[in-house]
Amino acid sequence: MEHLDVQSMVAKTDNSIYKLVVLASKRALEISEGQPKLVQVTSANLKPSIIALAEISAGKIQVATEKNGG
Repeated sequence: MEHLDVQSMVAKTDNSIYKLVVLASKRALEISEGQPKLVQVTSANLKPSIIALAEISAGKIQVATEKNGG
């Protein structure tokens, strides 16, 4: 698994480390519950949290933005 750059992942989550942690933890839970992985993993021993961070780094998962209506 390649090195995951934290600064680039924070930039993908509106420059918020909090949003990065919440996004990664929610996605890791989905992966652990059996949802398909969105990136190719080279090892079966990778934890769901690492896979979730790899998905964020690859741009496969993004922060949902709220749209205020009316």
